[in-house]
Amino acid sequence: MERARRASHAGSWYTNNARKLEEELDGWLTAADLTKSPDVRAVIAPHAGYSYSGRCAAYAFGNIDPTNISTVFLLGPSHHYYTPNCALTRATIYCTPIGDLPVDHEVIKELNATGKFEFMDLSVDEAEHSMEMHLPYLSKVFQGHNVKVVPILVGALNSQNEAMYGQLLAKYVDDPKNFFSISSDFCHWGTRFSYTYYDKSHGAIHKSIEALDRMGMEIIETGNPGAFKQYLQEYENTICGRHPISVLLHMLKNGSTKIKIGFVRYEQSSQCKSMRDSSVSYASAAATVDTSAGEDKQG
Repeated sequence: MERARRASHAGSWYTNNARKLEEELDGWLTAADLTKSPDVRAVIAPHAGYSYSGRCAAYAFGNIDPTNISTVFLLGPSHHYYTPNCALTRATIYCTPIGDLPVDHEVIKELNATGKFEFMDLSVDEAEHSMEMHLPYLSKVFQGHNVKVVPILVGALNSQNEAMYGQLLAKYVDDPKNFFSISSDFCHWGTRFSYTYYDKSHGAIHKSIEALDRMGMEIIETGNPGAFKQYLQEYENTICGRHPISVLLHMLKNGSTKIKIGFVRYEQSSQCKSMRDSSVSYASAAATVDTSAGEDKQG
C-alpha cells in the first residue's frame, strides 16, 4: 500500500510552484558552477527556508554525479520529536513539487532487522523539515535517474549510539552506489536561541560567530568524531545537525574507503553587530574519496 509523505513545507519554507522551484534550483546550481564528481560520496548541507539557505545548499548538491548512484541515505536531526535513537520512515514515497522519490524498502528492512532503529509515524515525518529541505535538490540533481531514498531521523544520540550507528552504516558508504545527504545548519546565535557566545578578539559579533563555526568545520574536516565532540562540549555551538554529522564521522572512520570531508561554502542569514541581533549560519561540504591514498585506510 502506498503511503506518501507530503511536501508539507512547500508553500512556506520554499515555493510549491514547480516551475518557479526548478528555476530557483537551476539558478543556484548554475551560480555555484561546480564540477560533478563520482568520487563525492556524501554532502553536508543546510535545511533552512530556501530564501535563507537555498544558495548555500547548491554548493553541496552541485557536486553530485548522479550516474551510478541508486540509493540516497538522508540523515536529518529531529527538531520536534524526542528519541534517543534513529528512526526509519513508514512512508513508501517522498513527494516534492518537482518529482517524487520512492523509499528503498529493501534497505529499510535490512536496517530494521538490526533491532537498533525505531519507526516514526507519518505525522512526525511530515512535521520535520530537516530532511524535506534536501528533497527538491535531490529530485533536481537525480532527474532522469532511478534513485531511491532511505530517510533516517537522527535523535538525541549519546556518544556510544553515534559510534554504533556509524559502524552499522559504514558498509553502505563503502558502496559507490550509495550516497549520503547529511542535514545541518551551523551556529544559531542570539537570545532567541539562548546562545550568545562572543569572543571580542575577533571584532564584530558576526566575525566571532564565523571564527567559531570555522573552527568546528576544520575539526569536521579532520574526520575525528572525538575532537568534534570535545569542540561541542567546550563551546556548545548550536549546530543542530551535530548528531547526523557525528554519525557520518564514525561511518567514515569505520569504512574501508578513505573519504575526506571538505567545506566549500559558508554563509550567515544576517550579520550580527549587537546583542539584540540574531542569525543562523549555513555551511556546505562534500565528502570525497581520497584517491591519493588508494582504497586502503591504513595507506
